[in-house]
Amino acid sequence: MKFLLRTLFILLVIPNTFAQKVSPLLSEDTVDQKKWVDSLYADMSLEEKVGQLFMVDIFSSKGDAAADNIKKLIDDYHIGGVIFSKGGPQQQAKMNNEFQELSRIPLLIGMDAEWGLAMRLDSTYAFPWNMTLGALEDNQLIERVGQRIAKHSKRLGVHINFAPVVDINTNPENPIIGNRSFGENKERVTQKALAFMKGMHKENVLSSAKHFPGHGDTDTDSHKALPTLNFTKKRLDSLELYPYYKMIQEGVSSIMVGHLNVPALEPRKNFPSSLSKKIITELLRDSLHYKGLVFTDALNMRGVADFDEP
Repeated sequence: MKFLLRTLFILLVIPNTFAQKVSPLLSEDTVDQKKWVDSLYADMSLEEKVGQLFMVDIFSSKGDAAADNIKKLIDDYHIGGVIFSKGGPQQQAKMNNEFQELSRIPLLIGMDAEWGLAMRLDSTYAFPWNMTLGALEDNQLIERVGQRIAKHSKRLGVHINFAPVVDINTNPENPIIGNRSFGENKERVTQKALAFMKGMHKENVLSSAKHFPGHGDTDTDSHKALPTLNFTKKRLDSLELYPYYKMIQEGVSSIMVGHLNVPALEPRKNFPSSLSKKIITELLRDSLHYKGLVFTDALNMRGVADFDEP
């Protein structure tokens, strides 16, 4: 009997130990995680490394044909991630599972869920938009909203929520930011964005401050054309860039660069900030000392798509 109990104990312990070794991402041991990443990276071809830079969008509402297209991109080009857009939670969960099973390297799954999954999905919960949250005095409530949205995201296998928006809503003619912003005061926007971010991080969902270097004071929608920020460096530094200084200090997971024309930062005429070495490398990386992930906004938006051929 004692031998049987010992055998059972060994059988129970071994699978658990094995699971920890094969699933370093489920552990909080950052050394194990780094070893896992390094071992995968060392085994990747140049083509696979390039593929990892691409996150491709899909509407789960478009069904099997759209899913088959993503599967081909996973097979042929080793894409690094998928961003889910409009559809339903059940279709998305099914597709997500199929994509992850197919990909040799785990996919980074993203979503725009600024006010919850309902921003993109039917039959899901909608939280107040940022302008409403910005009116709250209790930042702990905002943190709880961020945490709950992250919990919902995680249940669908979403790793990164492209939020919070940190654009400062100083232009009442802005056609695309508006109530997606926490407000028109830079200090208040920053405080609310930090609370939202901390809530997401409590659930281990990655955050993304957007739209760098600042889309708040524009009268053009970058989905339709290239907006211009015709301000001095001093003005940009004191207002538009202010939230980013604080977000970087507090550990924001990523920053999304908008499609913006900023002559004070990029001298080439009508050159989108999302493609600018001066704005991404020299300003964001070197001057602001940011070392995390950098995303472009969607590359099918006219603000960048009109610049050149694909």
